[in-house]
Amino acid sequence: MTTSPRTDLLADPWPAPRATAPVDATVTLPGSKSLTNRALLLAAIADQPSVVRRALRSRDTLLMAAALTALGSAVDTSGPDWTVTPGAFDHDAFVDCGLAGTVMRFVPPVAALSTGEVAFDGDEHMRQRPIGEVLTALRSLGVDISGERLPFTIHGTGAVPGGTVVIDASASSQFISALLLAGARYEHGVDVRHDGKPVPSLPHIDMTVAMLREHGVEVDDSEANRWAVAPGVVKAVDRSIEPDLSNAAPFLALAAVSGGTVTVRDWPEVTDQAGDALRDILTQLGCTVAFTDDGLAVAGPGLAGLEGVDLDLHDVGELAPAVAALCALASGPSHLRGIGHIRGHETDRLAALAAELSALGADVTEHPDGLSLRPATLHGGVFHTYADHRMAQAGVIVGAAVDGVLVENIATTGKTFTDFAPFWASLF
Repeated sequence: MTTSPRTDLLADPWPAPRATAPVDATVTLPGSKSLTNRALLLAAIADQPSVVRRALRSRDTLLMAAALTALGSAVDTSGPDWTVTPGAFDHDAFVDCGLAGTVMRFVPPVAALSTGEVAFDGDEHMRQRPIGEVLTALRSLGVDISGERLPFTIHGTGAVPGGTVVIDASASSQFISALLLAGARYEHGVDVRHDGKPVPSLPHIDMTVAMLREHGVEVDDSEANRWAVAPGVVKAVDRSIEPDLSNAAPFLALAAVSGGTVTVRDWPEVTDQAGDALRDILTQLGCTVAFTDDGLAVAGPGLAGLEGVDLDLHDVGELAPAVAALCALASGPSHLRGIGHIRGHETDRLAALAAELSALGADVTEHPDGLSLRPATLHGGVFHTYADHRMAQAGVIVGAAVDGVLVENIATTGKTFTDFAPFWASLF
């Protein structure tokens, strides 16, 4: 199915495997990063120890485990099931956020419960990602903080008064989830009200609310743009993590471009994960999508049958890089909109996608909130990733359909998928 077996898995830039025949495969994906990091944080502030089964082992989740351990909990990551033992947050600590937005945004509201000083920093690029709304909200709830972005320090007093806070979460739904996750431990709970443009990635807030309720936390989300968490105990819950459906994007895209069939095991029939939108998106692109006894199966039409689409990806912006890669290969024009907020992700993903796809011959127009792509003949070259795992996944999708694509820093996929490169190469 490829030109030759992979012998250069550590090369940088990495020669992306080219599919020269339909790829038929069944894959088991790692657990969801979004679910794992929320589960770890809730377990760390729960009333007794619990287990997070089939936790995703990746840089982001290990950073979360290390952050919670630094605060005073104990997270045993030695096996596939991680035991979390809550502990007293009673000493000074340092939290390394790396490039993990969930660590940078979710941990500060919990760290505010500490009696110590908690310092936060991360990779150089993380210092540019938006965090100000969370820090401003915490200050209005009674938290003492030095700094406006990474690096910053929380000066804990052991308690947070809580109450009502108005924020603009139009840049990231994580601003809201961050406050909700810790809110039950605040003296008066937290009442979060959004004032601004529509909140992106609402399924992630729905995920947060659902998980809080499973932990016995009372959440009122009956009004639009308002989420109220009542003060109370966070009950321990032993939880199994679903596969990361957003990480399914390159594998299902491989079926689409090669004309093969890829099945993802254990795809939940009901889920709050944004990646579930792939079922509808791939159908519109011309694929056949169906649940089978083995999981979710996607049969692709091949490049000739790949159709252009007009999609509003506002709620599922994390899928935009993979979808853009498919649209660059499609036989008709496409327009992806509603995703201006992904400029604040690991990199400015709209600018990065426009630049890298264009460099390989794609016909792309960048808009303030999206991309337009028209049919073009692509060629090989280096696809830069900007230390962004979703950009790397977009690069390998193009590489599966175009000879000579070299993906820079393929190791950045370790953010959510350890050993992605050899796993991907094994499918060809």
